[in-house]
Amino acid sequence: CLDGEGKVHEFGSRWRTENCDDCSCSTGGIGCCTSYMRPVDYDEEKCESIFNKETCSYKVVEKDDHSKECPVHSWVG
Repeated sequence: CLDGEGKVHEFGSRWRTENCDDCSCSTGGIGCCTSYMRPVDYDEEKCESIFNKETCSYKVVEKDDHSKECPVHSWVG
């Protein structure tokens, strides 16, 4: 399989892209999906979501104090 960056992958292989997508190569081609969940049900007036590309995860914190996490009631991914 040839990915979007021009790299060749063997059939049956799996990898994670720098954009946090999990991909796999099969005889049918390449399939990719996000490796993380996105927060959708939290207090957006008081809080904000911050994506960490190193851990491929979101953290939801207070806008005025990033040391305080906010409760999240739903995630999608």
